[in-house]
Amino acid sequence: MKAHDLRVSDLMSTDLITADASETVKEAHADMQVGVIRHLPVLDERRRLVGMLSDRDVLRVVGAKRNGKVADIMTREVVTIRPEAPAHEAARMMLDLKISSLPVVDDDGTLIGVVTQTDYLELARRALLGISLER
Repeated sequence: MKAHDLRVSDLMSTDLITADASETVKEAHADMQVGVIRHLPVLDERRRLVGMLSDRDVLRVVGAKRNGKVADIMTREVVTIRPEAPAHEAARMMLDLKISSLPVVDDDGTLIGVVTQTDYLELARRALLGISLER
């Protein structure tokens, strides 16, 4: 497969750790530490994306020795992408918007994956080594 043929679905991670808006920031922080992740998608009861929590959001609250709900500090206006979108489009969006992850959603807004800077670094590593770009 050539790089220009890659879709977001070819790169995205689907084994995700997520949060509920009603959980505490400390609980979400613990999940992020265990999963060694910097972004936590926030879902409603129907698995639809309602927000995104970053490690920066969490550190501001934890560093101030406060604790609140994820809903209080999450980003609600989340930029998303579709799984069938070209991978280069997701990369352009991430560069233009200066974000390091993009949630991948279906027609109903249900979270199905996340594509991150790390996914693109792995793609670059494989390309530089002449290894197949498919996982």
